[in-house]
Amino acid sequence: MGISRDSRHKRAATGAKRAQFRKKRKFELGRQASSTRLGPKRIHSVRTRGGNQKFRAIRIEGGNFSWASEGVSRKTRIARVVYHPSNNELVRTNTLTKAAIVQVDATPFRQWYENHYGQTLGKKSKDEEKVSKSRKVERKLASRASSANVETGVDSQFGSGRLLAAISSRPGQSGRCDGYILEGEELAFYQRRMTAKK
Repeated sequence: MGISRDSRHKRAATGAKRAQFRKKRKFELGRQASSTRLGPKRIHSVRTRGGNQKFRAIRIEGGNFSWASEGVSRKTRIARVVYHPSNNELVRTNTLTKAAIVQVDATPFRQWYENHYGQTLGKKSKDEEKVSKSRKVERKLASRASSANVETGVDSQFGSGRLLAAISSRPGQSGRCDGYILEGEELAFYQRRMTAKK
């Protein structure tokens, strides 16, 4: 009894049982959920209709995450799943699906920010070593300083070294776990939801 995606086996809106006028068909085929977990990369390929391929990520530990307000993307490590809109069980088992809220390593984004703006994020260390820069580089950083505004919600996360991000790709279909850093109202919404769950 394979998994099927047809609607013939369902009852009519009135509750009537539909007549079975044919057996299952290959094009109505469904497959088992991939249940992608955190761990060393393990991806299986699946032959699909028309000889095409899907890539099932069985285990995955990193992805390409975008920081939209700064217009920059960096490959980073996923630490854990912290919230899932559909099911708490997926948080407990660290299952990666589209729309899961995860914590990612902030280091690549911090390094980019310090390189681009010449300013530190998160904790302000007292004994910062002054690195000598050429006048040209100093002028360039000074011209960018006016646009170096990071909202407090994101800035405070840099202190802990972890950023909240949402997964926007489908790991069980594409074999990739990509997403974007949460900011603004969306970040505030998910932080409220997480505190409510505790």
